[in-house]
Amino acid sequence: MSERELTTDVSLTLPNGRLNPDAVGWARSPLVDTTGIGRGRGRNKRWEYWGITTPTHVVGMTVSSIDYAAVLELWVLDRATERTWHGTPTLIPARGVVLPARAEAGPSRARAKDFEIDIDELPEGTRLRARMPGVTVDVIAELPAGHERLAVVVPWSSTRFQYTVKDVARPASGILTLDGVAHALPAGESWAVLDHGRGRWPYDIRWNWGAGSGRSGGHTIGVQVGGRWTAGTGSTENAFVVDGHLHKISAELDWQYDLAQWRTPWRVTGGGLDATFTPVYDKVTRTNLGVVAGSTDQCFGDWSGVFSTADGEQIAFDGIFGWAEEVHNRW
Repeated sequence: MSERELTTDVSLTLPNGRLNPDAVGWARSPLVDTTGIGRGRGRNKRWEYWGITTPTHVVGMTVSSIDYAAVLELWVLDRATERTWHGTPTLIPARGVVLPARAEAGPSRARAKDFEIDIDELPEGTRLRARMPGVTVDVIAELPAGHERLAVVVPWSSTRFQYTVKDVARPASGILTLDGVAHALPAGESWAVLDHGRGRWPYDIRWNWGAGSGRSGGHTIGVQVGGRWTAGTGSTENAFVVDGHLHKISAELDWQYDLAQWRTPWRVTGGGLDATFTPVYDKVTRTNLGVVAGSTDQCFGDWSGVFSTADGEQIAFDGIFGWAEEVHNRW
């Protein structure tokens, strides 16, 4: 499959609000201006999700507005004990949320009762702060010079489309405080991953997403894979990142797994990637509000395998911690 690489700034939408055909493609940085994705059209989805992984803990934080609701989340997992801390305020109608018009163009904020998230861009990276009873997060997701991110526009139609920035293997530093006990993020072993989304979605959608960050074979490795939701669009959100350099995978990948036996290793292959994901924990989320419903299994574990570059180089990797998920939303 042939995909166009974008190299200059472009607007996601035309003046009439429809998809700008010139925006369809992928880039190595957040070049796409999503100012045209505003509130009030009924299908708009806007979010910032950050996942933070350390040898001892996992943190997930979400600031989102799906037009008719603000859906927020802060989740922490103790990897050794599997104890979790979890807050999921949902505000109807959407309120208490600030999201920038385009990636890295301003702060993101979330406010609810006993719940705060603040995401701020700094010269050295992105500061991630959050607070709820029992949990305080203050982390810097560093942005090393030359670090490349995967930015993709996925077109279902002129009125249904998504812009996503998937940014893996960002070095993380800072403090996670749980029930008054401070945990410093170990340098060189802590990572942050961004999922930035702006778009207008179909009502009923399914997707897979996998991400991993770590060190293997003397390299910093970032795994970024997706599936199902991009099928038939001519775009993919698949890439492999080595020492900050992004190798785009312009192929739909084959996902083999069984959620009924989720601990069985998952296989993700295609486009030069031969990867195995070995899960150790399943974060299960189920919601059913009638018209709005969702089902998510986000499994955490280790990625291993081999990636073959376009030049034929074989890059083996092992012990790259992250996640793989299956999601079905009616929203």
